[in-house]
Amino acid sequence: MQLLIIDALNLIRRIYAVQTSQHQDEVSQLATTRTAVEQVAQKLLNQFTPSHVVAVFDGAPKGFRHRLHPDYKAGRPPMPDQLAAHLEQLQQSFWQLGIDALLSDTDEADDLIATLANTLAAHQRQVTIVSTDKGFCQLLNPWVRLWDHFNQRWLDADHVQQRYGLAVEQLVDYWALTGVSGSGIKGVPGIGPKRAQALLQHHGSLDQLLAARVEKRDEQRVRQHASQALLARQLVKLVDDIELGFNLKDLRYRR
Repeated sequence: MQLLIIDALNLIRRIYAVQTSQHQDEVSQLATTRTAVEQVAQKLLNQFTPSHVVAVFDGAPKGFRHRLHPDYKAGRPPMPDQLAAHLEQLQQSFWQLGIDALLSDTDEADDLIATLANTLAAHQRQVTIVSTDKGFCQLLNPWVRLWDHFNQRWLDADHVQQRYGLAVEQLVDYWALTGVSGSGIKGVPGIGPKRAQALLQHHGSLDQLLAARVEKRDEQRVRQHASQALLARQLVKLVDDIELGFNLKDLRYRR
């Protein structure tokens, strides 16, 4: 079996951005967005021929990350009102193609996707996530892969090595050190990508770095801001043990 997981809002918002640059009036923007979403979804179904499929939507809940860090995602531009009002119709488009829609008012879409992916991977079932969100790279393993539809490429372990100079298992600690500006997550002051890469290449992990004898200036920085780095890691790491409340058979794709 193979589960195809579509990060729905990632797909929709990127398609909508293109349509707003090509059409002046709101009606045309929304109509062409819906058509393009349906075309891409059908293309993905043809490309991957999944046995199971789901489009995961984000209900923008105020979850545990907001409680831990009130500025979490505070700087992100909100979804345009006209697109938000059109989401139900876009969900209908997925349903008409045989793709169920998953939406939670309490859990973020990323955590729902992580739970689905890792649950199946634990049973050695193939999972393909369609998204451009680099955060999903932390889930990569022999059973979970990440497809960037817009650039037509796999975001795999080789991609992680080329971009970050690190293994997949080190990504969460890397983002804990550097922070993730797009999500309002602060890392360790003065530790950018190159320094974070060097620290993890030398120490292996954040825990080993914090336990090591402090000698260099960057190591001292991390030790001084350990609580900030550990909070960032908690915010960055995807949750994969959510109670989903449905059976996998409910996601079976019926052509």
